[in-house]
Formats: sequence, C-alpha cells, structure tokens
Amino acid sequence: MRFVLGIDGGGTSCKAALATADGAVIGRARSGAANIRTDLTGARTHIVDAARQAFLAAGQDPDLISETPAVLGLAGANVGTYRQQLQAILPFAASRVETDAEIALEGAVGTGDGAMAIVGTGTAYMARKDGKSRAIGGWGFQVGDQGSGARIGRDLLEQTLLAHDGIRPASPLTDEMLAVFRNNPQDVVEFTTNAKPGDFGGFAPKVFEHAAKGDAVAQRIVDKAVGDVEAALGALELRPGDPLCLLGGLAGLYASRLSERYRAQLRQPLDDALGGAVSMAARLFSEQGR
Repeated sequence: MRFVLGIDGGGTSCKAALATADGAVIGRARSGAANIRTDLTGARTHIVDAARQAFLAAGQDPDLISETPAVLGLAGANVGTYRQQLQAILPFAASRVETDAEIALEGAVGTGDGAMAIVGTGTAYMARKDGKSRAIGGWGFQVGDQGSGARIGRDLLEQTLLAHDGIRPASPLTDEMLAVFRNNPQDVVEFTTNAKPGDFGGFAPKVFEHAAKGDAVAQRIVDKAVGDVEAALGALELRPGDPLCLLGGLAGLYASRLSERYRAQLRQPLDDALGGAVSMAARLFSEQGR
C-alpha cells in the first residue's frame, strides 16, 4: 500500500486528501457536493473527481485510485442504506464510509476520549468514552439541527413576520430584516419556498451581531439556540476534564456564550475533519495490512 485517501463530503463540497501510508498529506483537492442522502449518484461523481484531482495535485497517477484505500466521512451516511449503496460502487481498493461527525471527532480529539460539536449551517454532536462513540443530532434542518445557523435564520424570519403582524414586539433587527424583503411579508414567504438550509443560515451572523447590541428579539433567538446546544451537550454526559471542541462556522460565536461548565472543557481541535479522515485511513488500513 503506497497511499491512503481521506474524503470529507457534505452538502456544499467534497474535499479529498491523498497521503502516504503513514498519514503525511501530499495532495489536496475539492469538488462538488457529496451528501449521499440527497444525491447518491452525484456524490459518487464528486467523490471520485476530488480523489483523482488529489492524485494530480500530488503529482501522482490518478489510475492508482483503484489501488488506494479510502476513509470517507459523508453527510447522509447516518440514515438509511445510503452508506452501503455507495460503498458498493466506489472504485477504491477498499472503502470505509463513516458519518461526517465521526471523522470530525477523530480530527478534533484524535483517538482518545472527548467530544465535538459541529455548529454551523447544521448541527451534530459526537462523544467518545472508553473507545466507544455516541452520536447525537445530525438529522437535518426539517426535523433537527437545533441551534444551527439554519434554524436561527428560520426563527429570525418567523419573528420578523410576528412583529409585522403585531403579535410580538418589533425590534431594530426585525425592522432591518423586513427591509431586506422590501417591507413586503409576502416576499419573506416566497423566499422560504425554495430556500435551502444554507440560505436560512446566511442570516445567523446578523442575529448574533444584534444580540451583542442588546436587541431583544436577537437575544431571545440566541438564548434559545444556546439552550439547544447545551441540551445536546448535556445528553453526551461529558465527564469533567473531557476535551470538547466546537467546530463549524458558528463555533466562535457560541464559545463565549456557553455556561462555565462547558467553557472550562473547550479545547482547540487537533485537526479538521479531512485530517481526521486521513488519520483514520492511515490507522485502519495499516492495521489491516499487518
């Protein structure tokens, strides 16, 4: 075995890293979305494309892809049989399909005990105790992702319409949001017809910004989101001293708002999710080769 591949695939992009057998990365590449629940065929195409481009970036022959094992951490791998369906059609020498949370945990805390929370457009949580991992959340915007940017943005639009109708008090934030939609509540509703989680999530930084200025609506939304995140962390049953890593685009905004119990456990992640996939691939496939 000359090389291993690490793949990190989500709803926006697919990242690949080619590494030597001991885990030293020599080439990286990025391709299109790779959520296997929403588009299995498209995800497979983007995974293979990213892998081939990583070989080229490393100055290696992409035809070696069939001789190279891979660990793939993918959105959508936690439900249904999508994981098994994909594994059957991948071109790698061997494939290990994990959830995106699993590789994020390995990247954040290594192989030891600890936990990570992904707080971005979506949310997902995972903890490892005594070598056993437990995942929470990651069920998607429609029925889950509490505390996520998508849910915060959706809550903001809801509060904006409630303020427009006189059901709840308005605030500078709801006034500003209504102005974004030309002061027309029908435009707000039309936006939601085809909006994706990332579209809702684009409003989340504005909510945190106004909360810092004391906006009552923004504070209420942020307080609810922080409560949702802490409820999930509580379900992980972390022990004192267990390292906790916050990942995702909202990590920095949440860190200072968590209660002292969790702030005391926060640590900088050792690596990102792609690094976790590479590390897992080097460890697992070297063990299998012994």
